[in-house]
Amino acid sequence: MRESTAIPDTSHPGSSRTVIADRPIDLDPTLAPLRRGTGDPCHRVTADGAHWHASRMPSGPVTYRLAQAGPCGVDARAWGPGAVEFLDGLEHMLCLDEDVSGFAPEHPKLADAHRRFPGLRMLRTGLVFEALVPAVLEQKVHTISARASWRTLVRKFGTPAPGPAPAGLLLPPDGQTWRRIPSWTFHKANVGPERARTIVAAARVADSLERTAVRSPAEAARMLRTLPGIGVWTAAETAQRAYGDADALSVGDYHLAAIVGWTLIGRPIDNAAMIEYLEPLRPHRYRAIRLLEISGYAHKPKFAPRTPLTDHTWH
Repeated sequence: MRESTAIPDTSHPGSSRTVIADRPIDLDPTLAPLRRGTGDPCHRVTADGAHWHASRMPSGPVTYRLAQAGPCGVDARAWGPGAVEFLDGLEHMLCLDEDVSGFAPEHPKLADAHRRFPGLRMLRTGLVFEALVPAVLEQKVHTISARASWRTLVRKFGTPAPGPAPAGLLLPPDGQTWRRIPSWTFHKANVGPERARTIVAAARVADSLERTAVRSPAEAARMLRTLPGIGVWTAAETAQRAYGDADALSVGDYHLAAIVGWTLIGRPIDNAAMIEYLEPLRPHRYRAIRLLEISGYAHKPKFAPRTPLTDHTWH
C-alpha cells in the first residue's frame, strides 16, 4: 500500500549502500510487519514506493530509507548516529542468509504462493524491545484499538527522527521513557492496566532483552516468556520481527486458526488442530502464514459482526 506522503528532500546524503541478494527479494511484503497500520508514526511509505523507518539502534537513533533496486536488490540510505550500524547489518536484517531449500509445501495454495512470491524474506531487526511493545499493545484487543494506542503514545512520547525524514516521522520512546509513563496516561491511550504493567516491566529490563537477539530463536522466545505478561503469542509476534524466526507461529491469535482452517482445509479449526496441521511445515510455519496473507488466499467467512472494540477510557 502506498501512502500519499510527499517525498522528502534527500539532498543531505547521509550514508548509503546497495545490497544484492542471490535470489529475489520483494521489499514491500518483507517490510510489511514493521508497520503498525498506515498511520504508524515510526514507518512511512512515500509516493515513490520507498519505505522510511525510525529506530533506536544500540549506537543511536537512525532514520532509514529502503527502496527496491531491481528484483534482487535494495537501495538503502540512513541518517543519524545509528546509520552506519544499521547499514552494516542490512543483510542480517533482511535475512539474506536464510536457507529455504527445505521449504517445499505440498498444499496447492501454499505451493502456488511460494512460486509466485519467491522474494518474501523474514525480518531480523535485532531490536527486541522495539518489537515487543507494539505486540503487548495488541494483546487481547482489536487491532484497530491497539494501533490507535500505539499512535497516541508514540506521538506523545516519541522524538523527531533524524535526517530528512517525512513530516511527522518519529522515533519510538526508549525504555526509560516507557518506564516513566504514568498509569493514567496509558489509561487515556486506551491501554488497560495489565498491558501497561507488562510494558513497564519489560522496559525495566530493555537492555537485557536486546541480548536475547544473539540466541537461537527458540531459546530467545523461551527467555521472553519468562517475563510477566509475555505469553506464546506475544513472544511469536516479537520473534517474527526481531529474530527472523520463520517458524514463529502466533498461537492464540483470535483469527489465525480459523483462517488457516478455512483457507487450507475448508472448515474452521482450533489452535490445537492448527498446530497439528502445520507441523510438517516446521521450521517454516510463519513463512507459510505470510505467504497465505500476501497471496490473497487467506480468508475466513464472515458469519457474525466484527468483534467489539475495547475501550478502557470510559471511566
